[in-house]
Amino acid sequence: MNSLDKATRKILAVFAHPDDESFICGGTLAKYASEGMEITLVSATRGEMGRRMGNPPYLNRESMPAARELELRQACTCLGIRKLLFFDIRDKTVEFTDEESLIARVSALIHEIDPDVVLTFHEKLGGHPDHCAIGKATTAASRRTGHRSTLYFITFGDAMKHPERFGYTHKDVIKIDVQAYLEAKLAAFRAHRCQTEIDEWVWLPDKEALERLGQYEYFLKGNTAASKLDLHDLF
Repeated sequence: MNSLDKATRKILAVFAHPDDESFICGGTLAKYASEGMEITLVSATRGEMGRRMGNPPYLNRESMPAARELELRQACTCLGIRKLLFFDIRDKTVEFTDEESLIARVSALIHEIDPDVVLTFHEKLGGHPDHCAIGKATTAASRRTGHRSTLYFITFGDAMKHPERFGYTHKDVIKIDVQAYLEAKLAAFRAHRCQTEIDEWVWLPDKEALERLGQYEYFLKGNTAASKLDLHDLF
């Protein structure tokens, strides 16, 4: 599919915290944004329970939500994401939110936005209770609406380079080449300053920092709409 075909396509990314979009799949979001995609990002929380408060610390629980919202907006600019929404669920409580209500909110967004692709966390492989809970609700919403969109689960680093360890095969995995978009991803990392100031590698000279970022990002297929697609493209 060429970039002209993609120009009117839409991605809905439903994640749990500010920085999920940058740290996990920032290269892919930057790639598709640069090709004219319309990306809507949902952050279920404002990340107010994050353990990192700057280095040296300069935030507290009261000031953190506003700071992380600002950082997320800056990261979105770096990645080319134009629309950002918050569900305003308290950080670390997504798993305790009424599930039917959460499914209904995501379903309403799917109907409103009419995305071609929906990205979220795998409900068991998300690595954090908030991740798993928002992934479970988004997966349920995708299935209940019967929407035409293709569902994918974002994954961490190069874990899905060997999907058999998780009970999957390479046919279940989409591998996106993001080498041309690592500068945007690094800029987004740096935008999430209070969370990355403690990570010395992020603030090395650009050339050295870029070498720390993986050249590929991996996605698990989440529904039957993904079954016949190119294994190197979400569309």
